[in-house]
Amino acid sequence: MSQIELNGITKIFKISEIPEGHFGILRGAFSRKTKIVKALEELSFQIDEGELVGYIGPNGAGKSTTVKIMSGILTPEKGSCTIMNRTPWKDRIPHVSQIGVVFGQRSQLWWDVPVKDSFELLRDIYSIGAIDYSKRLNDLVEVLDISAFLKTPVRQLSLGQRIRCEIVAALIHSPKIVFLDEPTIGLDAVSKLALRDFLKNENRKNGITMILTTHDMDDIESLCNRVMVIGHGKLLYDGKLSNLKEQYSPYRRVRVTLHKYTNEFPMEFVEDVKVEGNTWKIVFNPLRIAPHSLIEHLAKKLPIKDITIEEENIDEIIASMYKEMCL
Repeated sequence: MSQIELNGITKIFKISEIPEGHFGILRGAFSRKTKIVKALEELSFQIDEGELVGYIGPNGAGKSTTVKIMSGILTPEKGSCTIMNRTPWKDRIPHVSQIGVVFGQRSQLWWDVPVKDSFELLRDIYSIGAIDYSKRLNDLVEVLDISAFLKTPVRQLSLGQRIRCEIVAALIHSPKIVFLDEPTIGLDAVSKLALRDFLKNENRKNGITMILTTHDMDDIESLCNRVMVIGHGKLLYDGKLSNLKEQYSPYRRVRVTLHKYTNEFPMEFVEDVKVEGNTWKIVFNPLRIAPHSLIEHLAKKLPIKDITIEEENIDEIIASMYKEMCL
């Protein structure tokens, strides 16, 4: 049985619309229209123990709503959600003791107290033994390098420092599942790389199941082998990232820099060729010609100085997918 299983989850929100015009707010106090929005519609998927899954989609697709349902914050109108043999919104206390949640734009730390005081309060909330707490905290503090500001109030931390502390807070009780909602938002490149390495190690070393929602496709490519794509509350794709690329963008690009300008010549086995001075940009389908065969052919015809093979940008692939499946 899967560790996480959602079947036919539907979540509806009712949004009140204020009438337009100068007296719209006044009229809205007595009567206003209600708009029904389906955040999730018949959403179903399964996740096994120890997986690290990327959950991606545009703003308003339903990513955060899904995370809130799986963490027990929201109750769906329809469908079932079973996580470690529990229903999150019905068995909230035992459920939250086994999960960790990181919302990149929200904090679970207490704003005006030192970071370590927040950790100690979480220790008491989760009833963690003194020895287990001390060992786990020391390990996390060392790996995430936060010892220098344990005594600093949260409000005085930089965004990168706070996110690292949020990760510690989510993992301090050794959860079996961690939901990461935009955990790298606003981080600089160095902090992102460090956080990615940490998450990969926690997943491999401790077998923690992780569900990552993000708009940063570099996070997805570096961390996740499996991706789920959601749009308009529906699951559009569930599988390997490599298969997603092949299905929605089979083409590859070769960028060739030449020692000297060379006139373009016809190549029937490529899709497109653009010549800009001493640089050639060639689009090809690896199913029609293998990359090494193409390079060999070009080397015979051109005075090559440098050559690189590029894949389609993952953002462009996702955008293409939305257009095809959502419109």
